[in-house]
Amino acid sequence: MKHFTTVDWIDFVNHVAHPEREVGMQKHLAEGCKSCAAELERWMRIQRVAARENRYQPSRELVHMAKVAFSGSAWTRDRKNAKGTIELLFDSFRQPLLAGVRAVTIAPRRMLYLVDRLEIDVQVESQADGRTLVVTGQLLDLRHPGAVRDRRVTLSNLRGRTVETSTNEFGEFRQEIEDSGDLQLMLPGGSGEPFVITLPDVLGKAGGKSK
Repeated sequence: MKHFTTVDWIDFVNHVAHPEREVGMQKHLAEGCKSCAAELERWMRIQRVAARENRYQPSRELVHMAKVAFSGSAWTRDRKNAKGTIELLFDSFRQPLLAGVRAVTIAPRRMLYLVDRLEIDVQVESQADGRTLVVTGQLLDLRHPGAVRDRRVTLSNLRGRTVETSTNEFGEFRQEIEDSGDLQLMLPGGSGEPFVITLPDVLGKAGGKSK
């Protein structure tokens, strides 16, 4: 039985999946696929939690206590907001496999983002041992063509493991991190302020990409 990917189920929960694909996914669930049903339930729970979090409003007393507690912190200094938003231009996991082709290994994932005037090319792949992710990428400045050098890049596996690297003279970076299934990247934005890319189930292992 062929399973759908994590990205497919996220689109399904957010009601942005193609109508024909959505019908196919509903039929797949009706056939009794337990792993895909569990994946769907997982993202439905996450959506419910996010909805509750969005509605939460702390009391005035709690806000006042927090302001007092952090009044001396560097986080209270004036900081410029990033000028733009993160735009995903390409994600290899959203491209369907060719007809008749089945994945026998975990394929690398490549993504292309645009933030302000920066283009960020990121590739994530699994080491042969299956316990380590290799993250490579490049930052390019589209306004003033050229590499973005000496910029710090921070990786987290969202399980307490964080590593750092920096871009070289060509704007490239490479770093390894323990594979927890999830990945988060913090990179510099075009205005100098950092931005965060969170990739749950980054290589689609939980979604059963292969037969």
